[in-house]
Amino acid sequence: MILTDTPKEAHSVVALNDRSREIFRHVVDAFVETGEPVGSRTIARKLRGSLSPATIRNVMADLEELGLIASPHTSAGRIPTARGYRLFVDTMLTVQRESVMPAQLAPEQPQKVIANAAQLLSNLSQFVGVVMAPRRTSVFRHIEFLRLSEKRFLVIIVSPEGDVQNRVIFTEVDHSQSQLVEASNFLNAHYAGLAMEQVRERLKSEVDVLRGEIASLMQAAVNVGSEAQDEVVISGERNLLSVSDFSSDMGNLRRAFDLFEQKAQLVRLLDSSAQAEGVRIYIGGESKIVPMEELSVVSAPYEVDGHVVGTLGVIGPTRMAYDRMIQIVDITSKLVSNALSHK
Repeated sequence: MILTDTPKEAHSVVALNDRSREIFRHVVDAFVETGEPVGSRTIARKLRGSLSPATIRNVMADLEELGLIASPHTSAGRIPTARGYRLFVDTMLTVQRESVMPAQLAPEQPQKVIANAAQLLSNLSQFVGVVMAPRRTSVFRHIEFLRLSEKRFLVIIVSPEGDVQNRVIFTEVDHSQSQLVEASNFLNAHYAGLAMEQVRERLKSEVDVLRGEIASLMQAAVNVGSEAQDEVVISGERNLLSVSDFSSDMGNLRRAFDLFEQKAQLVRLLDSSAQAEGVRIYIGGESKIVPMEELSVVSAPYEVDGHVVGTLGVIGPTRMAYDRMIQIVDITSKLVSNALSHK
């Protein structure tokens, strides 16, 4: 199932007749292939003279009036708009289910599977591959507080698997080391083995019966332990250097690399994809989810033993071959799911 991030205004586009649809499809195909504005003569050659350039120009003028194509600068040619891409993806895209990659992804270390998947997405698409790794469990086996300085403490959280997280916290009042030990002992005795979210719920009803200093420390520990441990693996950023849409505009390229560097926006984007079934497409310029008009994202969730645990996708120019990207992302999500699941 292919889902798309579709703003309401996209649904207001009137249905095109067969001639308009054919010309519009040729505009999109030609622009994706060359990156150059498409003129009526180019379309006429593709249609092998079945329509005159004058007729094609009239249809293209109608398409421009509908907001599906636009004329960049003073060029006589036209390029698809974000609205046009959305119409194309939603109503004209046909995906051929052919094999575009190896039949399996070796189920080695989970982190290696994630890294290999990002590289596979990048290699096959020739754009940027991104994978959001599965969230780490927030269950803790042991917790400990260490005083660093006044009102500044180190929280050491050990997971059931032995993973250790160290976080620095600040409190409104200072605490002695004996108070820290008391808080640690209480948490370990009453809450070890629970997820931080469960501890948070229990604290809502139990915090009133606890001593103030213990309660504040536990709240601080729960807050840092509940923070999402999202890791985004990115591969192929340098591929954008060979994409004319970016190589010709250093401002666009810099904004794209800023997006990869900060990662927070990517996490929000991939997080929203995790709620969908199948492939989801975000087209730059039509919503705030993709911060750059020149970028589009094709993404899909992946599962472990039937449960969605992460998301992966391809980030590339808005001018991309969406049918091929859908195949690559869809099949890679299935490969990752199989590699990480216990079969």
